[in-house]
Amino acid sequence: MAKNLTTPALRRRTLLRTGLLGSVCAAGLPLLAGCGEISGGEASVQTQNASLDILPEYVEWPLPAEPDLVGEPPDHPSAYLTYPDPVPQAIPEPREGSGSYSIYVPNWGPSMAKDDPYYTAMAEAMGGTRIEFVQNDPNAYTEASVQWIKAQEFGDGILLFSWMTSADANFDETVVNRFANLSEVLAGDISERWPLLAGRGDDVWAASVWAEDPANPEETSGIYGIPWTTNGGPGNGFFYRADLLAEAGLEVPTTVEELLEVARAWTDDPAGKWAIGGTDYMSTAWFGLTPGSGWSSQDGEIVHNNERPEFKEWVEFQRQIREEGLVHPDVGTPNFDGKAAQRAGEVLFDQDGWARWTDVPAQVAASGENPDFDLDVLGALTSKDREPMYHAASGVAGWLFLSNQLEREQIEEILDVANWCSSPAGTIEQEMIVYGIEGEHFERGDDGRPAFTEAGITAKQDSFAFTAMSGVVQNVLEGPADMVQRRFDFNASVLPVLVKDEFETARVTAPAGADEAGTIFDEKVNDIIMGRADLSTLEDAVATWKADGGDATRAVYEEVHRNMEGQ
Repeated sequence: MAKNLTTPALRRRTLLRTGLLGSVCAAGLPLLAGCGEISGGEASVQTQNASLDILPEYVEWPLPAEPDLVGEPPDHPSAYLTYPDPVPQAIPEPREGSGSYSIYVPNWGPSMAKDDPYYTAMAEAMGGTRIEFVQNDPNAYTEASVQWIKAQEFGDGILLFSWMTSADANFDETVVNRFANLSEVLAGDISERWPLLAGRGDDVWAASVWAEDPANPEETSGIYGIPWTTNGGPGNGFFYRADLLAEAGLEVPTTVEELLEVARAWTDDPAGKWAIGGTDYMSTAWFGLTPGSGWSSQDGEIVHNNERPEFKEWVEFQRQIREEGLVHPDVGTPNFDGKAAQRAGEVLFDQDGWARWTDVPAQVAASGENPDFDLDVLGALTSKDREPMYHAASGVAGWLFLSNQLEREQIEEILDVANWCSSPAGTIEQEMIVYGIEGEHFERGDDGRPAFTEAGITAKQDSFAFTAMSGVVQNVLEGPADMVQRRFDFNASVLPVLVKDEFETARVTAPAGADEAGTIFDEKVNDIIMGRADLSTLEDAVATWKADGGDATRAVYEEVHRNMEGQ
């Protein structure tokens, strides 16, 4: 399926380590601006406020090429069926710069040598400023970043995805003490120097604000991050091998009950075939559990997923598919490679980010190994005749934070680069960021679309570098026409049932002990799912979680809810 060129599938989750489950600290939420004091231990809340006078003035930056398919951004992005030709240049005269800056980023792809011609070409294209990326092991990046930031050893800037911020229990305090306050530089009309940053929108910039004193947001708030890409639409996909399903004469499931029937019919342990791969973060929606913080208003009460009867059903389902041997035995371990297992036909269904729908079929086609290979995605499954639900991705996906040791002129020069990197699909700038140098990293096909060369695959494809400098002014789907159309149509199909976190505009720091209580709860649930503890122990686990932090956190969310309702 079509790539959103600025949102590769970066999140690497393991069983039960999502904000949907035990964590009561709103892990994975966008960290938003504008504040209000909440009583209750050490808890605090900051809520989004797009009217702060420190925000850049919004000035629309229209796309340089009209999309072939016009959607409803951000939850239903527009799309290009054909590669824009000629590719317009978003910034005809980049501002000259002479500085050199180091930026820490995670990296899932190849790491180029620092003297690779690509970096020189990018510096020349951007006006002279050179960015050197310190590319790190993504599996250790989240925890390591906490130590780098505390030690002020992250170069001139560091990219953090929103879900990484919960690794630092005092992240709000860390932000204002370690990162540069960009407010003086960005307040007002910035469209003359940074037109693409001005086009990012009020909500995006409001999501990049923190306050030194949550009780006094008007006086102490500041912009501390350059917003990365804006989330929207379905958050992830539950992919299946349509060719293998058809070959077995099985129908595409639309309910959890049908999924179990298909899985039982297809699984063949002696043959090395297990129907199900990863399910943890996709399957919660099938049982009506809410995304993000896990807190929601139910019949006038604020409740968490952990204590809802639907959560017990979800735990029973996760345990059942393992007891019946329907899950690949490596799921939940570092040995499980979902892409490889699904490509090889070892698993029929598996969860992942949207890049899988584009990348895996393209890789199979390039290899010529299986002309019948067909990867598709399930819609909103339901269980027990519930209303369908699909969890949406929302908010800002992360931020580039700059060191507070930088001078104003240096910050402005980095913002010049960020503005350049905000160029969307259909521009020369974005093409260089994604594909590299023409003739070296990519060649053009007959349709004008770039295709990686062998050198590009080895050195550039999936290498996370300039992508980190900013999110684009608008996300647009682009890729092979048939895949673009399928992704566009799928987004449209789930749009009516997309569900977002009720508290997505609130950043909550939970009371003392709540995070630990959530972690302990997750571990107990994991023991139940894996058969190491009886299902009957779930009730006691919930009670302990509530006593050790859940109820205290509920009080915070109750106050947030009253404020949101204007009470």
